[in-house]
Amino acid sequence: MKIGVIQATSQTKKNELLYHYTVKSAEKHRYEVINFGCYEDESCHFSYIEIAVMISMLLSSKSIDFIVTGCSSGQGMMLACNSLPDVICGYVENPQDAFLFGRINDGNAVSIPLGLNFGWAGEINLQCTLEKLFEDEFGIGYPPEDADRKKQDTLLLKEINALTKRNAIDVFEQLDKALIQKVLQKTNVVEYILEYGRDKEIFEFIRSKNKF
Repeated sequence: MKIGVIQATSQTKKNELLYHYTVKSAEKHRYEVINFGCYEDESCHFSYIEIAVMISMLLSSKSIDFIVTGCSSGQGMMLACNSLPDVICGYVENPQDAFLFGRINDGNAVSIPLGLNFGWAGEINLQCTLEKLFEDEFGIGYPPEDADRKKQDTLLLKEINALTKRNAIDVFEQLDKALIQKVLQKTNVVEYILEYGRDKEIFEFIRSKNKF
């Protein structure tokens, strides 16, 4: 699995912490973790909505399998992500949320509150949350006696999600041009998709809009 770490500019001070604990939690599975920022030294600032569009591009292009993200409350990022194609994002505030989301909901992104209630020893909750997220195989169901039913519900949810969302290219083409141009200023995301993306349509869309 390839995991991307990316959060809104409002929480740049938490980026290294988020990346560090994601790596520690994923290393036992030998998952690859890529840190896209946003970093403290970046001159360009990105809102949670702009980051959510990048997340959709990363997942739609199949260059990344899973995203760990967040914003000040975690709610805005989760809502923005779930408004976009090819993203099923859970709001993950604590280890219980993380464990249940991974085992039952089997989504491809989590949004963590990186400001709200992130006080003294907040890094301990973050560490434990990410450890529980990647503790076991995703989508195995929980509790064990209800695992088969839970897995069927998850499959149905994914089918409904796919039916009610438009094709990624259709959405990206309809988004405000200024928004797309702003998103494409995140050069490390753009370059990663162009190098590792496996969806030809997303690749061509980004390349056609890329002004670098």
